[in-house]
Order: sequence, then structure tokens, then C-alpha cells
Amino acid sequence: MLTTILIVAAIGLTALIVPRTMTALYAIRRVASVEHIEPRRVAIVFGAGLWRDGSPTPVLRDRVTAAAHLYFEEKVEKLLMSGDNRVVDYNEPAAMREYALLLGVPDEDIVLDYAGRRTYDTCYRAKAIFQVDEAILVTQSFHLPRALYLCNQLGVNATGTPADLRTYQRRSLVFWNARETIATLVAVLEVHILHPLPVLGEVEPIFTNSKTSPNSRN
Repeated sequence: MLTTILIVAAIGLTALIVPRTMTALYAIRRVASVEHIEPRRVAIVFGAGLWRDGSPTPVLRDRVTAAAHLYFEEKVEKLLMSGDNRVVDYNEPAAMREYALLLGVPDEDIVLDYAGRRTYDTCYRAKAIFQVDEAILVTQSFHLPRALYLCNQLGVNATGTPADLRTYQRRSLVFWNARETIATLVAVLEVHILHPLPVLGEVEPIFTNSKTSPNSRN
């Protein structure tokens, strides 16, 4: 009985560790700082929760700030801000937009995805709805490997830049990494086996002229 329990536990642990390790290795050559990353036309910014008053959490503010930095360094032309808006009083994309405007990003260069409920959904919709072929992903280091793996597997040629702009609490990092380990297993299953469809809709291409230079600004 004890042997069986140990075997099952070992299998379960392996199932959790292998996907996380695989995506971490996958991401190594695809991550760079804002200063060193190659320009692309779009940055995808992932939602990360709101306070009760509807304002962005520190994690989300860091993601928007890092994306704004990319924009002002002329690494990208547009910011695709993707988050959850399933209920009226919870609107991640709108909060992200408001914060980006405060940072000085022009409204015309901000695109909102209101159905980015999960990382999988954001990556899927970036390609299917917004016709994004390549992008720089903006999120924290603990989340970036999964995001990079998903977007690349779902047809978006993606690189990433970390949005770790402050020292996060240790207990928060422990929780986020534990959750990320489970989420990475789910992501691998979804992209290779389950193939779920997110909320879709009409195609809304961010660009109509694919020949525009990555650094051009109108």
C-alpha cells in the first residue's frame, strides 16, 4: 500500500515538475530586457487582478509600466491589453488603459481585449481576433514561461520582457509559483490535447498594413 502511494505521488510530482521545467527552458532564449529586446509591432499585456475600487494591483501596474517603457523606447507601436471583463464591475482592460494613459501612452495606441480571461484565451485571441503574428509579451518572470509557450504554440511568434519592477512579498511569490506550476500543467494539456475554444467574435485586426516598420509612429 505504501509503495503504491509513493508511486502515485512520484507520478503526480513528475507531472507537475516536467511542464514547468520544459516551459522554463523554452523561454530562456526568448526573454530580454526592454533595452535589449528586438522591436515588434505589438506588446501583449496580461491582466493581473484589480483592487475592490477597480484600480490595478501592484503586479498589474508593473506590467502596464513595463509595456509603456517598451512603447516609449520605440520597441512597439501598439499595446494590446488583455484581461477579464465577465462582470460589469470588474474590468481589467479598462483599468489597464486608464493607467497607461496616466503614464502618457496615447489612447490611439492602446487596444483592449475584454475576453482575455486566462493566459490561453489571451494568446488564442491575439492571433484569431486581433491578427497578431508576432509580439512582445509583458508579465512577471514567474508567469512569462507559460505565456511564451502558449502564445508560440497558438501561432503568435512571441518574445518576452519581465515586468518585475519591485520586490514582491515572499509569501506572494510562493503562492504565485505554486499556482503557476498547476497552471502550466493545464496549459500543456490544453495546447496539445484538449484544444478548448475561448470566447471569440468578429475579427478586429490591429494593423491593416503589415508592411509598416516596427518603429514607425503616425
